[in-house]
Amino acid sequence: MRRVVAVLMGVAIVIVAGGVAEAAITHRQDGPFGMLVAASSADQQPEQDSPVNKVSKKAAGAAAAKAAKVAPAPSLIGGVEPVHQVLDLLGHQRTELHYAEAEYVKPHFSNLLLLPGQYLKVSDPAGRESRYYGPEGLPLADPASLLDLGKTLSGGPLKGVDTWAMSVPGDTAVLEVVSKRLPTDKLGLPTEKLGGLGVTVDKVARGFSKKELAAKQKSRTESVCKRDDKSDAVCFQSEYPKEFEHSKPVARLLINGVELCTAWRIGANNRMLTNQHCIASQRDVSNTEVWFNYQCEVCGASKSGPVTKVNGDQFLATDDKLDFALFSVDDFEAVKPFGYLELDDRRPDAGEEIYIPQHPGGTTKQIAMFSDTDGGANCKVDDPNFEGYGPGTDVSYFCDTEGGSSGSPVLSRRTHKVVALHHFGGCPNSGVRVDLIQKKIAGKL
Repeated sequence: MRRVVAVLMGVAIVIVAGGVAEAAITHRQDGPFGMLVAASSADQQPEQDSPVNKVSKKAAGAAAAKAAKVAPAPSLIGGVEPVHQVLDLLGHQRTELHYAEAEYVKPHFSNLLLLPGQYLKVSDPAGRESRYYGPEGLPLADPASLLDLGKTLSGGPLKGVDTWAMSVPGDTAVLEVVSKRLPTDKLGLPTEKLGGLGVTVDKVARGFSKKELAAKQKSRTESVCKRDDKSDAVCFQSEYPKEFEHSKPVARLLINGVELCTAWRIGANNRMLTNQHCIASQRDVSNTEVWFNYQCEVCGASKSGPVTKVNGDQFLATDDKLDFALFSVDDFEAVKPFGYLELDDRRPDAGEEIYIPQHPGGTTKQIAMFSDTDGGANCKVDDPNFEGYGPGTDVSYFCDTEGGSSGSPVLSRRTHKVVALHHFGGCPNSGVRVDLIQKKIAGKL
């Protein structure tokens, strides 16, 4: 009984320590059942390749997989704050939502009751990134078209909604009702009726500040194996142009306003792939932002260039054993220029060189290609028959990853095609074999 409690306590430690999907777990041989204990990457040492240690390595991988399955979760990078801000139609038509040093601000509407000729504008203070919302919370590509009297999608005052706006970068979001002002009597509505209409913001998701993220990272188990060898994606542009080019279809996910994972375009059609423990339902897809080109423009810089943001659209397929989720986005034309990745329909070889484009810990895009665990050379497939949620479902490696890297593609340097879908940490880290995933989704691509 004590050993069962110890196992549960070990899992609880992982959950409390940040809720990251790829919790680092080590397996200690404390008797016939062993004990799961949360461990930082600094505590983990590569094992010798003796027959006994090879068995131990596979046992540790199985233990990590089973422990991660207990409470898998995306990386938490923000919080939800309750608010009550109302923009009515009698004069109070602008407000600012400010959270000091927040990475982003994402308002939620409980009501969006607009009249003909009106829309809501949500932007950062400088107006560098603005989006517009009309009837029933629908984002508008051409908001000016609604300013003509009578042009609404529903033909009149609108009903309440339950929807998130797209996030605004920085610590302040500006909300403004834009309208073609008309005399009240011509609208045929008395003043007291106008007072009951407007926009209600009932909560806000805001990104943690750098200080808050740093504090959380101190207690978060990671999957950086010894030294962190990842680098900004743009650092590979000159010397490794093919690897850099194949990082472009990789996107950051912002899920439910506060959670982070990675996803990527699979094939030429409107399809995205990530982990099931990141996105598990249509509701998750509908509340997910997909950020393309979130990467530094200069090697070693700290800020991203222009980002293309779209929303998730349709939840298409999933599998718990293979831990994948297939979905589409709502503005496919906007993301077509970033290209797509192809699946490698085979199990990779032991020792095959690989690389992983990813968004670790909410940062701009990075690529893991080298590993000090592999002697400073290109990281490679360690075990092509690794145990994930099932025997032989995974491929293991010592490429560095972190919370938030879940859902990243693992690409072969031989073919530049995807051989695995990253989902577990633990050093070795591991990804689901895509030749198995392909059999499940072939008819949906």
